Amino acid sequence: MAFNAIKFESHNHITVLTMNRPEKLNAMNEEMWTEMVAAFDALDRDEQARVLVITGAGRAFCAGGDVSPAARGGEKVLDMDHSETIRRYERAHALEVTRHLRRLEIPVIAMVNGTAAGGGMDLALACDIRLASEKARFIVAFTQLGITPAMGGTWFLPRILGYPKAAEIVFTGDPIDAATAEKLGLINRLVPSADLEKETMALAEKIAGNPPIALRLAKLQMYKALTGDLDDNLDISAPLQTIALLTEDYREGIAALREKRRATFRGR
Repeated sequence: MAFNAIKFESHNHITVLTMNRPEKLNAMNEEMWTEMVAAFDALDRDEQARVLVITGAGRAFCAGGDVSPAARGGEKVLDMDHSETIRRYERAHALEVTRHLRRLEIPVIAMVNGTAAGGGMDLALACDIRLASEKARFIVAFTQLGITPAMGGTWFLPRILGYPKAAEIVFTGDPIDAATAEKLGLINRLVPSADLEKETMALAEKIAGNPPIALRLAKLQMYKALTGDLDDNLDISAPLQTIALLTEDYREGIAALREKRRATFRGR
C-alpha cells in the first residue's frame, strides 16, 4: 500500500512510522487512520520487524483528530441524530488504530517531539515506552471540547499514573509539560530536542539486538498482567518459557554467555 498521510520505513529490524501532516500538526483524519491500521497489519506479518518507533513530522507529535469541517464530513455532522453519530464513530478507523497498535507483538516506542493532544496523547500512551523532548506537551483536550477521550486514554492513564492523578488530568484538561510528564512517570525519559532521534534510535537498536521471540513473549506476559492476577500470570509463564527454551536464540544466548562474547539473535 502506498502511504500519503504517514511515512513508513524499516531498516535493521527497526520500523519508523511518522505521522506526516506537519501543516496540520499531524492531526489525524480518515486517511491517516486507514494508513496506520494498514501499517500495523503489515508489521504484524513481518517476521523481520523487532521494534516500532512512532513519531510526528515537523514541530508536533500529533494534535489529535482533525476537527476541521472538511475532515469531519462538513457542518452536517453537527445536525446528525445521536444514533447516526454513534454509528459513524464506531465505523471510524480511529478506534482501530489503538486496537491494532496494542495487538502488535513487538515493542513500540513513542518519540514525542512536540505536542501530543487528544487522540495524539492517547496514541503516545498506547505505546510501550515514551521518550520526549523538552518541546513535548501532553493535553487531554477531549473534555475541554465537550467530549470524552475515545482512543483509550481513560484506560491507559489510570494504569500509568494511578487513578487520582489520571482523574485530575482528565477532569481539568490542564496541559502537562515535558518536565512534569517525566516527574509523573508519564514518559520514560526526557531528552534534549537535538538528541531525541539519536537517543530514541539507540534505545530501539538496543532492544532490537535482544532475542525477538523472548521479547514478544515477555510483552505478552506484561499485557496479560494488566488485566489478570498473579495466578493468571504464573499460569502462562511456564508454557511461554517452554517456547523460549526451544528456540535457537536461547541456545545462542547460553553459548555466548559461556564463551564470553556478544550473542547474535536471529529470531528462531
